[in-house]
Amino acid sequence: MNNIEQNLQDVRTHIAIAAQKCERAPEEITLLAVSKTKPVEDIEKAIAAGQRQFGENYVQEGVEKIAYFANCNDLIWHFIGPLQSNKSRLVAENFNWCHTIDRLKIAQRLNEQRPEGMEPLNILIQINISDERSKSGIQLDELSTLAAEMNKLPNVRLRGLMAIPAPEPDYAHQLAVFRRMEQAFLNLKTKYPQIDTLSMGMTDDMAAAINCGSTLVRIGTAIFGARQYHN
Repeated sequence: MNNIEQNLQDVRTHIAIAAQKCERAPEEITLLAVSKTKPVEDIEKAIAAGQRQFGENYVQEGVEKIAYFANCNDLIWHFIGPLQSNKSRLVAENFNWCHTIDRLKIAQRLNEQRPEGMEPLNILIQINISDERSKSGIQLDELSTLAAEMNKLPNVRLRGLMAIPAPEPDYAHQLAVFRRMEQAFLNLKTKYPQIDTLSMGMTDDMAAAINCGSTLVRIGTAIFGARQYHN
C-alpha cells in the first residue's frame, strides 16, 4: 500500500468517526481530494485507491490534468480557486463544478460559455464567513439577492454554498463559525429544491465542519502531503 492510499483510508476513517459522533451517515459527506500543485502520478495513485472527485485551484493546471485523465470517464473535477473573468471560459468548458462564485458577472459568463450538450455547470456561492479582506466571497446579507439571480441562469445549476473560514485552532470557535454557514445553507434549501451541497471543512477543521452539516470536505495535505510549488 502506498502512502496516498493509506492516507485516503485514514481520511475516510476520520470522516466516518466525525459523522457518527453527530449521528450522520458517512455516505452523506463527499471527500474532495485537493490535488492542486500535485503531479499526475499522485492523482493516479488516488484514483487507484478509489478516489473520484478532485479539486484544483489553478485553471490552466486543472485543465491540463482534466485532459490527461480524459479517458477516466467517472472523474469529477471541481474548480475551487479564485476565478478571474478572463479564465471563466476554460472553467465553463472543462470542469463539473465551480465553488468560488461571488459575483453575478462570473456566473453569467460561465452560463454563456458552457458548451451546448454539456450538463449545466454546478456552482456554489462563496461566503466570506470570517470577513477577511484577503479572501473572496460575499457577506451573508448579500446571499438572498445573488442566489435569486443565479438561479435564473439555465446553463449553471446553483447547488449550495462554500466557505473557507479563518484558521482557528479552537474547536468551539470552529463550530461557532460553521453554525452560521449551516443556518444559511438550511435557509437556502427552503427556497431552492436543488440545493444540496455545503462545501466546508479542510484538514484542520473537518470534524467541526461535519458536525455543522458539511456535505463536502476539501482535503489536500492529509492525502497528498505538504503543497509543492514550482517556479
